[in-house]
Amino acid sequence: MAKVLITDKINEMAVKIVEKTAEVDNLPTMDEDELCKIIGEYDALLVRSQTKVTRKIIEAGKNLKIIGRAGVGVDNIDLEAATQNGIIVVNSPDGNTNAAAEHTLALMLSMARNIPDANTSIKQGLWERSKFTGVEVFGKTLGIIGFGKIGRHVGQVALALGMNLIVFDPYSTRETVEKFGAKYVEHLDDFWGECDFITIHTPKTKETDHLINKNTINRMKKGVRLINCARGGIMEEEALKEGLESGQIAGFAIDVFENEKDIANCPLISCGKNAVLTPHLGASTSEAQINVALDVAEQVVDVLEGRDARSAVNIPSLKPNKLEPVKDYMGIAENVAGLAQQISEGALKTIEIEVKGKLAGLDVSPLEVAILKGILSSHVENVNFVNAPLIAEKRGIQVTIKKSQQTTDYVGSIAVKLECEKKNAYVAGALIADNMQRIVQINDYKLSIRPQKFMLLVPHKNKPGMIARVATVLGDNDVNISRMQVAQKSLDKKDDISIMIINTDGVVTPETLEKIAKLEGVEEAKFVTLNV
Repeated sequence: MAKVLITDKINEMAVKIVEKTAEVDNLPTMDEDELCKIIGEYDALLVRSQTKVTRKIIEAGKNLKIIGRAGVGVDNIDLEAATQNGIIVVNSPDGNTNAAAEHTLALMLSMARNIPDANTSIKQGLWERSKFTGVEVFGKTLGIIGFGKIGRHVGQVALALGMNLIVFDPYSTRETVEKFGAKYVEHLDDFWGECDFITIHTPKTKETDHLINKNTINRMKKGVRLINCARGGIMEEEALKEGLESGQIAGFAIDVFENEKDIANCPLISCGKNAVLTPHLGASTSEAQINVALDVAEQVVDVLEGRDARSAVNIPSLKPNKLEPVKDYMGIAENVAGLAQQISEGALKTIEIEVKGKLAGLDVSPLEVAILKGILSSHVENVNFVNAPLIAEKRGIQVTIKKSQQTTDYVGSIAVKLECEKKNAYVAGALIADNMQRIVQINDYKLSIRPQKFMLLVPHKNKPGMIARVATVLGDNDVNISRMQVAQKSLDKKDDISIMIINTDGVVTPETLEKIAKLEGVEEAKFVTLNV
C-alpha cells in the first residue's frame, strides 16, 4: 500500500480522501533535516506554503511519485529537482481564485478609504473624520500585472466599480485583453506612468523578483497606490517604504512579505498611515482551504492509482485543456516512438513528428512528450512524462513537427521519423474503431497490426517456407505466437523483400533471435518491447 505524508495543517477532509487509497501520516511542519530522515518511506508528499521542499529533500525521497501543494504558488518547491527526478508536482490553481481576488479588492478599497486607520482611531474613542478623507476608485486606472484567473477576476470587479483597466502580461494576447475591456500594453515602459493603482498577480520568478523597485517606483505616476497579494519579494520592501515617505507612493496594501518568518524585522511594519498590512490572508477563507485541499488530495490519489494529474505544474504540455483533444492518441504516440527507436541504429540525431488528418488542426505538444518518453525509455532508466522533455533537451535532441491536412485512410495519424548515425527509422500509427491502436507503417512497409508488449520484426526474402522456418525456431524455443502479419513494401518501392511482424506471448531471447537471423532468406531480426 502506498504511503503519503501530509504536513502544514492541511484540511482534514484531504486526509480522509487519501486514506481511501494509501496509508497516511499527518505530521506537523518539519525542517529540511527532519524531513530528509523520513521522506524516503513515502510515495507522495502534501504541503502548504510552510514546508520548503528542497533538492535535498527531493533526492532523499527515493519513492516519491508526486508532491502536492495545497494552493497556487509552488515557489516553496524545487521544481527543477522534482522534474529531474521524475516527480510530478501539482497545485490547485483554481481553489483559492475567488479568495485571493476578493482579498485584493478588499485591500485596495481599505487603502483608498483609510479604513484600518479609521477603525483604530474610533476604537480609541476619537472622532477624526477629516483626518481619514480617502479617494474614490471610480474613474481611476487600475494597472494589472499578470492576467491569469485571479487578475481577470480582480479586473472584472474593478470594471463594475467604474475603473479603467490597463494590463501587462506577456502571456496574454492583445485580442484577449481588449475583448475583456482593458487596455493592452506590450512593454512595462508604457505601463508605469498610466496607473493610479497597481496590483500584481504573478508568481515570483527571476523575471518578477523585485519587479517593483526604486527605479520602477520613480517611473510611476506620483501618488500611485500599490497592492500585492501574490508573492513576497516581487515588491522591494525598502523601496516601498522610501516611496511612501517621499510621497511618490500615496499608499500600499501588502499581504505577502519577503521573510514572513521574521516579520518583526520587516521595514514595512514601521510605516504608519497609508500602509495596510495583512498576514498572508489571500487564501485564508474556509471555502478556499477546503477547495485547495480536496483538489490536491484527489490528484494525489489519481496519480497513485495510475491516472493523470489535472494540474501538474512541471508538465505544462499535459495541462487538461491541451491534453483532452489528443489524449486518445497518447498511447499510440508512445508506442510508435518506442518501436522506431528500437529498430533504428546508432546515436539519435533528430526526431521528426508528422501528424495528419484531424490531428493537424490541434496542439500536439502532449503527443511530443509521449513520443520523447517512448524514445528515451528504451535506453534511459526512470523516464516519464515529467522528465522526458528535460532529458531530451540536455541530450541536445532536436524535434520538429510537420502537420498535413491531407486525407488518409484514418481520421488522424501520427508518424515518427528518426535520423540516426547508422540506420534511420520511420513508424506511423493511427486509431481505428473504438480507439484501437494500430501500427500502420514500418519504414517502407504498409500494414495494420496492434502494438503489443513483445513484437518480433523479421524482414525476409519473399519466397515459400519463410514463415514456417521462423515459426519453427520460435516453437522450438518455447515462444508462442499470438498474432502475425506479413507485409510488402509500398508499390513504388517493391522488391522481393517482405516483413513478418509477429506478436509473441513472451520474450524472444538474444540466442533465439540469433538463430532466426541466421536462417536462409532472413535479412534481419529485431525484437521490440513496448510499454503497453
